[in-house]
Amino acid sequence: MRAFVYSIAVLAAAGIMYAIAWMPANNADAPAAESVAAESNEIMTEPGTLVLSVPSMHCAVACYPKVKESLESTPGISEVVLDEQKEEGVLDNRQVIVHYEAGFDLSQALANLTETGFDDAGRVQ
Repeated sequence: MRAFVYSIAVLAAAGIMYAIAWMPANNADAPAAESVAAESNEIMTEPGTLVLSVPSMHCAVACYPKVKESLESTPGISEVVLDEQKEEGVLDNRQVIVHYEAGFDLSQALANLTETGFDDAGRVQ
């Protein structure tokens, strides 16, 4: 029985390696993260609040603190709060609420998130 399980594991590993080998290195149709950030070059003239979606933020224990730290290092951001979740202890709403001051640059905040590894972040409202 053990040999059968090992055989299946080897076949699965070979299939995954084959798929990775033939995967395109770069999707030419998708815009680069830098160009997305450049397109959203918005400097806020008045203090306010906005919501950012961060789909690759998977947990409130490790990911959210990284997102919060990255955003709060951006000049003009006064506070970053995790949006309300439906169930306590489960990150089911991957959005953060950003409170900012006048002069806040949204493109810089998105660039900071990209550098931290959250390159799929974007403005919701």
